[in-house]
Amino acid sequence: MKGLLQRVRSARVDVAGETIGAIDHGLLVLVGVEPQDNRVSADKLLHKLLNYRVFSDADGKMNLSLSDVGGGLLLVSQFTLAADTRSGMRPSFSKAAPPALGAELFDYLLEKAKTSHTMVASGQFGADMQVHLINDGPVTFLLES
Repeated sequence: MKGLLQRVRSARVDVAGETIGAIDHGLLVLVGVEPQDNRVSADKLLHKLLNYRVFSDADGKMNLSLSDVGGGLLLVSQFTLAADTRSGMRPSFSKAAPPALGAELFDYLLEKAKTSHTMVASGQFGADMQVHLINDGPVTFLLES
Protein backbone atom coordinates (compact mmCIF):
# COMPACT_ATOMS: atom_id res chain seq x y z
CA MET A 1 0.00 0.00 0.00
CA LYS A 2 1.33 3.42 -0.92
CA GLY A 3 0.59 6.77 0.62
CA LEU A 4 1.84 9.95 -1.01
CA LEU A 5 1.62 12.39 1.85
CA GLN A 6 1.74 16.13 1.44
CA ARG A 7 1.92 18.53 4.35
CA VAL A 8 -0.73 21.15 3.70
CA ARG A 9 -2.01 24.41 5.10
CA SER A 10 -5.42 23.40 3.76
CA ALA A 11 -6.89 20.91 1.31
CA ARG A 12 -10.26 19.88 -0.04
CA VAL A 13 -11.79 17.39 -2.45
CA ASP A 14 -14.67 18.30 -4.75
CA VAL A 15 -16.93 15.91 -6.68
CA ALA A 16 -19.38 17.33 -9.23
CA GLY A 17 -18.71 20.85 -7.97
CA GLU A 18 -19.45 20.00 -4.32
CA THR A 19 -16.86 19.79 -1.53
CA ILE A 20 -17.04 16.34 0.06
CA GLY A 21 -13.94 16.49 2.28
CA ALA A 22 -11.78 19.30 3.64
CA ILE A 23 -9.11 19.96 6.25
CA ASP A 24 -7.07 22.87 7.44
CA HIS A 25 -3.45 22.36 8.57
CA GLY A 26 -2.45 18.69 8.28
CA LEU A 27 -1.79 15.96 5.73
CA LEU A 28 -3.34 15.23 2.37
CA VAL A 29 -2.60 11.59 1.53
CA LEU A 30 -3.12 10.03 -1.89
CA VAL A 31 -3.58 6.30 -1.32
CA GLY A 32 -2.68 3.58 -3.81
CA VAL A 33 -3.59 -0.08 -3.27
CA GLU A 34 -1.73 -2.98 -4.88
CA PRO A 35 -2.91 -6.62 -5.28
CA GLN A 36 -0.76 -7.98 -2.44
CA ASP A 37 -2.08 -5.43 0.07
CA ASN A 38 -4.31 -6.39 2.99
CA ARG A 39 -5.58 -5.00 6.29
CA VAL A 40 -2.15 -5.42 7.86
CA SER A 41 -0.72 -3.19 5.09
CA ALA A 42 -3.43 -0.61 5.79
CA ASP A 43 -2.74 -0.70 9.55
CA LYS A 44 0.98 -0.18 8.96
CA LEU A 45 0.35 2.72 6.59
CA LEU A 46 -2.03 4.40 9.02
CA HIS A 47 0.50 4.05 11.85
CA LYS A 48 3.11 5.75 9.66
CA LEU A 49 0.71 8.51 8.58
CA LEU A 50 -0.22 9.40 12.14
CA ASN A 51 3.31 9.17 13.53
CA TYR A 52 5.65 10.20 10.70
CA ARG A 53 7.48 13.32 11.84
CA VAL A 54 6.94 15.92 9.12
CA PHE A 55 5.91 18.96 11.17
CA SER A 56 8.39 21.45 12.58
CA ASP A 57 9.12 21.81 16.27
CA ALA A 58 10.09 25.09 17.98
CA ASP A 59 13.60 24.77 16.50
CA GLY A 60 12.34 24.36 12.95
CA LYS A 61 13.22 20.65 12.74
CA MET A 62 10.80 17.99 11.52
CA ASN A 63 10.24 16.34 14.88
CA LEU A 64 6.46 16.40 15.23
CA SER A 65 3.85 14.04 13.82
CA LEU A 66 0.26 14.61 12.76
CA SER A 67 -0.82 13.19 16.12
CA ASP A 68 1.48 15.63 17.92
CA VAL A 69 0.12 18.72 16.15
CA GLY A 70 -3.52 17.59 16.00
CA GLY A 71 -3.79 18.40 12.29
CA GLY A 72 -6.35 17.12 9.83
CA LEU A 73 -5.98 14.00 7.69
CA LEU A 74 -7.52 13.99 4.21
CA LEU A 75 -7.40 10.57 2.51
CA VAL A 76 -7.93 10.35 -1.26
CA SER A 77 -7.88 7.08 -3.20
CA GLN A 78 -5.60 7.19 -6.24
CA PHE A 79 -5.04 3.94 -8.12
CA THR A 80 -2.54 5.64 -10.47
CA LEU A 81 0.05 5.50 -7.65
CA ALA A 82 0.35 1.79 -8.44
CA ALA A 83 1.16 2.42 -12.11
CA ASP A 84 4.18 0.79 -13.71
CA THR A 85 5.97 3.59 -15.57
CA ARG A 86 9.32 1.92 -16.22
CA SER A 87 8.88 1.37 -19.93
CA GLY A 88 6.99 2.91 -22.79
CA MET A 89 5.14 6.19 -22.95
CA ARG A 90 1.88 5.00 -21.40
CA PRO A 91 1.44 3.79 -17.80
CA SER A 92 0.44 0.21 -17.09
CA PHE A 93 -2.00 -0.40 -14.27
CA SER A 94 -1.35 -4.12 -13.95
CA LYS A 95 0.18 -3.49 -10.50
CA ALA A 96 -2.96 -1.78 -9.18
CA ALA A 97 -5.40 -3.75 -7.04
CA PRO A 98 -8.73 -4.71 -8.61
CA PRO A 99 -11.38 -2.08 -7.82
CA ALA A 100 -13.21 -4.27 -5.27
CA LEU A 101 -10.03 -4.85 -3.23
CA GLY A 102 -9.01 -1.21 -3.59
CA ALA A 103 -12.38 0.00 -2.31
CA GLU A 104 -12.40 -2.49 0.56
CA LEU A 105 -8.94 -1.54 1.79
CA PHE A 106 -9.44 2.19 1.30
CA ASP A 107 -12.69 2.04 3.29
CA TYR A 108 -10.94 0.00 5.99
CA LEU A 109 -8.10 2.54 6.17
CA LEU A 110 -10.59 5.40 6.39
CA GLU A 111 -12.63 3.79 9.17
CA LYS A 112 -9.51 2.92 11.18
CA ALA A 113 -8.26 6.50 10.73
CA LYS A 114 -11.56 7.88 12.04
CA THR A 115 -11.27 5.77 15.19
CA SER A 116 -7.60 6.71 15.71
CA HIS A 117 -7.54 10.43 14.90
CA THR A 118 -9.82 13.37 15.59
CA MET A 119 -10.06 15.18 12.24
CA VAL A 120 -10.36 12.83 9.25
CA ALA A 121 -11.93 13.57 5.88
CA SER A 122 -11.85 11.76 2.54
CA GLY A 123 -12.51 11.80 -1.13
CA GLN A 124 -14.85 9.32 -2.81
CA PHE A 125 -13.44 6.04 -4.09
CA GLY A 126 -13.66 5.78 -7.87
CA ALA A 127 -15.09 9.26 -8.38
CA ASP A 128 -13.78 11.98 -10.68
CA MET A 129 -12.33 14.23 -7.99
CA GLN A 130 -10.78 17.65 -8.03
CA VAL A 131 -8.20 17.99 -5.27
CA HIS A 132 -7.27 21.47 -4.09
CA LEU A 133 -4.39 22.07 -1.73
CA ILE A 134 -2.01 24.63 -0.40
CA ASN A 135 1.18 22.63 0.00
CA ASP A 136 3.20 23.62 3.06
CA GLY A 137 6.92 23.64 2.42
CA PRO A 138 6.46 21.87 0.07
CA VAL A 139 6.86 18.68 2.06
CA THR A 140 5.99 15.47 0.20
CA PHE A 141 6.93 11.86 1.01
CA LEU A 142 6.02 8.51 -0.53
CA LEU A 143 5.35 5.99 2.24
CA GLU A 144 4.96 2.28 1.52
CA SER A 145 3.81 -0.53 3.76
